[in-house]
Amino acid sequence: MHPTLSNEPRGRGMSFGEGKCNVIDLDDDEIEGGGDSVGNVVVGRTPVVVIDSDDDESNENRMVGHFQGIVLPKPEGQFSTDVMVSDNVGRRIQGEAASLTGEPDSKKDKGVYVGVEDDEVDTEIKDDGLGDIWKEMSFALECSKVKRNTRTYISESRNAKDRDSNGTVGADLFEEDLMVTDIPAHPRHMKQMKPHQVEGFNFLRNNLVADNPGGCTWLMLRDPTFMIISFMQSFLAKYPHAKPLVVLPKGILPTWKREFQIWQIEDIPLYDFYSVKADSRRQQLEVLNQWVEQKSILFLGYKQFSSIVCDDGKNQVSVTCQEILLRRPSILILDESHTPRNENTDVLQSLAKVQTPRKVVLSGTLYQNHAKEVFNVLNLVRPKFLRMDTSRAIVKRILSKVNIPGARKQFKAGADAAFYDLVEQTIQKDQDFKRKVTVIRDLHEMTSKVLHYYKGDFLDELPGLVDFTLMLNLSSRQKHEVKKLKKLAMKFKRSSVGSAVYLHPKLNSFSKNSAITDDMMDDLLETVDVRDGVKAKFFLNILSLCESAGEKLLVFSQYLTPLKFLERLVIKVKGWILGKEIFVISGESSSDHREWSMERFNNSMDAKVFFGSIKACGEGISLVGASRIIILDVHLNPSVTRQAIGRAFRPGQTKKVYAYRLVAADSPEEEDHTTCFRKEAIAKMWFEWNEYCGYQDFEVGTVELDDSGDRFLESLLVREDVRVLYKR
Repeated sequence: MHPTLSNEPRGRGMSFGEGKCNVIDLDDDEIEGGGDSVGNVVVGRTPVVVIDSDDDESNENRMVGHFQGIVLPKPEGQFSTDVMVSDNVGRRIQGEAASLTGEPDSKKDKGVYVGVEDDEVDTEIKDDGLGDIWKEMSFALECSKVKRNTRTYISESRNAKDRDSNGTVGADLFEEDLMVTDIPAHPRHMKQMKPHQVEGFNFLRNNLVADNPGGCTWLMLRDPTFMIISFMQSFLAKYPHAKPLVVLPKGILPTWKREFQIWQIEDIPLYDFYSVKADSRRQQLEVLNQWVEQKSILFLGYKQFSSIVCDDGKNQVSVTCQEILLRRPSILILDESHTPRNENTDVLQSLAKVQTPRKVVLSGTLYQNHAKEVFNVLNLVRPKFLRMDTSRAIVKRILSKVNIPGARKQFKAGADAAFYDLVEQTIQKDQDFKRKVTVIRDLHEMTSKVLHYYKGDFLDELPGLVDFTLMLNLSSRQKHEVKKLKKLAMKFKRSSVGSAVYLHPKLNSFSKNSAITDDMMDDLLETVDVRDGVKAKFFLNILSLCESAGEKLLVFSQYLTPLKFLERLVIKVKGWILGKEIFVISGESSSDHREWSMERFNNSMDAKVFFGSIKACGEGISLVGASRIIILDVHLNPSVTRQAIGRAFRPGQTKKVYAYRLVAADSPEEEDHTTCFRKEAIAKMWFEWNEYCGYQDFEVGTVELDDSGDRFLESLLVREDVRVLYKR
């Protein structure tokens, strides 16, 4: 929604009174009737009237317990005893639910709402006409695998007040026992904690264990597992009946388990479905029962979790699995939680239904494409975030500053969506720089209590990082291909084809072929002149300098064709062997192959170059054997590139690291670079705000080649195609 003015009759959300002002109702969740809430707009800056009720909910709609209940599908037939939850577990769940529903009224008002309103689940923002706001959405979002017509949802009634009084009531187990604020870190952990980890531990304690516990977000640029593991073990020591649940990408599960084994104070069982191959619901229920009955921690992948919670099966096994995952967790840890930012996914909606208020989001980035992604995560950990007492005043302040465009816009969503769009338009497009900066400062103030940012100051102890961006002049043949490239309608297609063409123009012949064999690439290499490809030439020159200096090189791309081309090119030019001098990791690499490749590359004197798919080389990948990094293309999520550089620039690195981000000048890739840097600047100011933030944060500094301080850039062969050198 966009907060423009309307000549329509006034609804619950946004309206216009006599053509004089904008009205945004902060208590509006969704426009009733689904009709247009916005009509013709008076052009120009108009006052904003904010309707702000002191009563967040009417008495009749207040939650009667700590949490909103979850109504699960009624099972068909009898539940066979061979898969039933053990009697004591079943009685415990029912007894705890009954104890909550039977509480005196004096205790019912103490609850914290957790979950999403049912009538908001299917809300979908239609085209609002703000094309400029959305043009920078990432390719992953544009080409989302989630299809609206194939989504599944947990079965439940449309409104909580329509539920049967005998329906399942959400219960946070032993909630009264958790109201203790003193949870110290174990002395063994305290000896190892750095100041930022102590600060993070206290941040978690202040949010998760308090009179009114709530979730929080930990935004970090480096791995936080030690601090989280320390807190969870202290939490379990204080509350041995608590049930921690960690939801994470499958690929980093071994890293978490390995860290737990290193830092465990007592032998706490760590359960997951992967290690025991629990693929069926019956097998998964057995694992869930073990987690419920013991002092233990459960690990699930995001897809595993949403698959169970959104399972519309009517059998008792599925229902019991859902009930356990929604009601039993005492604390929910979400690692790499940029995964559930999009509201149009089963993942986000499934996680919102978990009834514990103690939800911790761990992410390397929150702001990627749109401000609403940040607020989606904040609403997950703190439902109705904009309506919290600590947010209302700042929301009003922001609305009083932003410019409301004078154009007709149509929306189906409520005031929250309008606020997100206004914020996004201001921080991305507003030409009034002072207003842009003050709004970002207000956003920082609004989110600072529940969003803790740590940028990794301990990395100052390392030899250093020099992060260059090089604008490279394309060859004449590449320029010819770029002209054809600009005619492609789909941005994702322009990026994937462009990534290959910017490396070498001959690769355009492979743009429609996803199954490229070594023989096919070798045949192509017999006919190419490497000098026609500016990035290919730069790569070979840097590789030769690394070989002479005794340094190792990392090469990252988001596409496999460029990596395969360079791999076969090195074999042809250098005569090197895969697995000896050359190493490769892609999304198809097994865990064992990843571990072997990392160990060999870091420790073998023969290792020279490592090619990696930028997404496959995420958390858990350490490549500190390398001190030079080439990023072949621009990824529209800045954190992905930053994490790739972090594979080498991390604890254990003994050399200064040089990163070269290659950008094709006068091409669509240069536009992507500008967009990407603007996102970095906004995120930096929002999450790292200080009194020195200003216009300079929106500009990347240029450096003369002679002043770069990099001896590799002194080579005439390396610098001959460099148009501009930037340094972060």
